[in-house]
Amino acid sequence: MNPLIMIPARMAATRLPNKPLALIGDVPMIVRAYRQAEASGLPVVVAAGDPEIVEAVEAAGGRAILTDPALPSGSDRIRAAVDAIDPEGDFDAVINVQGDMPFASPGLAVACAAILHGEPTCDIATLVAAEADLSDRTNPDVVKAVLALGDGERQGRALYFTRSTLYGDAPIWRHIGVYGYRREALNRFCAAPPSPLEKREKLEQLRALEMGMQIWAAVIDEAPLSVDNPADLEAARALV
Repeated sequence: MNPLIMIPARMAATRLPNKPLALIGDVPMIVRAYRQAEASGLPVVVAAGDPEIVEAVEAAGGRAILTDPALPSGSDRIRAAVDAIDPEGDFDAVINVQGDMPFASPGLAVACAAILHGEPTCDIATLVAAEADLSDRTNPDVVKAVLALGDGERQGRALYFTRSTLYGDAPIWRHIGVYGYRREALNRFCAAPPSPLEKREKLEQLRALEMGMQIWAAVIDEAPLSVDNPADLEAARALV
């Protein structure tokens, strides 16, 4: 398998405008995310929706490609970018790492690539972590993954993703928005329209499940900090 990491980024974030260029310890967030991904040993490209992002990444010695700012999602953006830089299909897997996870472990991308390598039926790989506290169960901003996962197992097939409350004594798995796509699966996914469940839950991954694709998830020990709003940004700066 020959995977490539793609980091989609655009300036027009609703809750935190110009987020990719927000400084965390004098380093733009997108550059921190790039460096973390680069430490995985896999090739990394930023799929940028704005020229300012390209300039910031290139100024730091990274590689970025400008994509159409009107693309509707990060998945569409990484598909456009990988098609532009690799029209021959040498990279047979694309790992989508989020640009708003400036401290994400390099091992997250490697874990997604390992799922794709080890599970021939897996179309899309992703990650989950245990709930942080009981409030996660009722928080609609915390996306929960329902997995076919036995006691002690660390990897299993995803049956559903939801923002709704989940009940019972079993662990609640928080979905971590890092994805590994087989190239063919990424193309099929992006060519399909948004599905009914996707629109209802506002969760893009449900389109893949409704299309009959298999999503597999691996359990990681801790969810990385995701910067979604000004409070998260201050927490990231404090961490530095």
